Amino acid sequence: MRIAAVGDVHLGADSAGVLRPALTGLADRADVLLLAGDLTRHGTLDEAAVVAREFGDLEVPVLAVLGNHDHHGDAAEGITDLLTDHGITVLEGTARTLSVGDLTLGVAGTKGFGGGFAGKCASVFGERQMREFASHTVDLAAALRTALEGLDTDVTVAMTHYSPVSDTLHGEPREIYPFLGSYLLGEAIDSSPAQLAVHGHAHHGTECGTTPGGIRVRNVAQPVIHAAYAVYDIHPVRTDREPVPS
Repeated sequence: MRIAAVGDVHLGADSAGVLRPALTGLADRADVLLLAGDLTRHGTLDEAAVVAREFGDLEVPVLAVLGNHDHHGDAAEGITDLLTDHGITVLEGTARTLSVGDLTLGVAGTKGFGGGFAGKCASVFGERQMREFASHTVDLAAALRTALEGLDTDVTVAMTHYSPVSDTLHGEPREIYPFLGSYLLGEAIDSSPAQLAVHGHAHHGTECGTTPGGIRVRNVAQPVIHAAYAVYDIHPVRTDREPVPS
């Protein structure tokens, strides 16, 4: 199964036609396209309309999560509705099952949030503002875990905007790691039989990493992959969840 993915395209109201040509013939190269957040620059409906036209009505299913930029204009609900109207499925603590030939693909997604990584992370303690910051990650990670646990598919993919691991943040200043992701997302992903996790957000990070449980993680932020999208080949699993040999 071929999973195309990209994040952090940051389209503005003046970006019409920037990506659409590169998506021509996508069905020859991929079975699905995942958009890992920060689809807009400032989270306005005008920008989201461009995103909808660029990625809507493609030859393959398109699924997305929103990112921090998409939330900046406090119009996330309107953006979600606009994308949905153009056939793009927006996930937030939810999952979608797709048929790909004789196989099934399950994708669970959330924006995620920051907080940091094991041993160097925020906790739900102290001032109200700190408790709210840390609790947001706890809540979204729990919703991702529930969405993943609800899938029973041949191939399972987790999609977030914020990173679930620190591996893919290498190249970013370590001081901002707590604002780029959370280990709680990684723990949620490791609770599932996922074969792949994709995220964005870390423009200066690296592409490849793994969760502590061994699930491969890919940072698909466009400044990292330097392409309209990256494609990852995923093999289905047997009923005992062992990989099918190549």
